This record gives sequence, C-alpha cells and structure tokens, in this order.
Amino acid sequence: MGVGKSTVGRLLAERLGAGYRDTDEDIVAAGGRTIAEIFVDDGEAAFRALEKAAVRAALAEHRGVVALGGGAVLDADTRALLAGQRVLYLSMEVEEAVKRTGLNVARPLLAVNPRKQWRELMEARRHLYEEVATAVVATDGRTPEEVAQAALDALELKQV
Repeated sequence: MGVGKSTVGRLLAERLGAGYRDTDEDIVAAGGRTIAEIFVDDGEAAFRALEKAAVRAALAEHRGVVALGGGAVLDADTRALLAGQRVLYLSMEVEEAVKRTGLNVARPLLAVNPRKQWRELMEARRHLYEEVATAVVATDGRTPEEVAQAALDALELKQV
C-alpha cells in the first residue's frame, strides 16, 4: 500500500511502449464503488473474490503492464497464475510508507493503529510477494522514475 505501483506501472508501460492496466481500477469501474466502500459494505472476503476475478481477467486479456493490489497474492490460485510471468515486487519499509501516505489515507486494512497493522500485513505477505516475484526493487528514497529504471534493469527489459 502506497508503494507506488500505479505510478511506476504507468511509467513502465510508457517506457516499454505497452498498455497499462490496474486491477484495483478494474474493480472500482466494474462495481461503481471505491475499494473502501466494498470493504465496508460487503466485507473483505467479497472484495477478495472480486480481486481474484479481476486479476484472472487482466492476465488473460492484457499483454502489457498489470498492477495488482497488495492483497492479490493472498490467493493461491492467483499466485499460480503469476507463475511464469515477469512479476515485480516493489518493496518499502514502514518509515517510507509513513512519509508517503502518513498512513492516514482511506486504507480499510489500516483503519486502527496503522503503523502496527502495516507491519503485520507486511510480515504476513512479504514471503508471498517474494514467492511470486521475478525481481524485487526497493522504492525507499527513490523517485518513481528511478524505481521504473531499476525495474527495467532488474527485469532485463529494454525501453522503446
């Protein structure tokens, strides 16, 4: 959360001359509600089902850069779909997350004690991110442009 996946994803797509798709944006567009509203109205399980379907559709239909929500890797079927794909894990430490978001934005999973919850989420998810990742790029203290270049280098991709 707040790592810059949308910004970096768009930059990567631009540099690669490819399309960009964000599964969180797909969910919002399809449902006409924000992710926070889905969480509040329907619960996390309902959101995760929508997320799983959105990731499956994006990977089947889109050949460019696809940005996934931070919890997408929680689903084993989604992790299986990512096998064999070039997957970039943008990493960030809690101190950077505080600087970027203040941990006070509308993040449903961080509603109470955001620093503690952010750490707990990362402890629970980091191994899954690393499991599916082809490459890991730290975003701490870097501009989106620097992260995008590091991603191209790490994934051994050439810009157009």
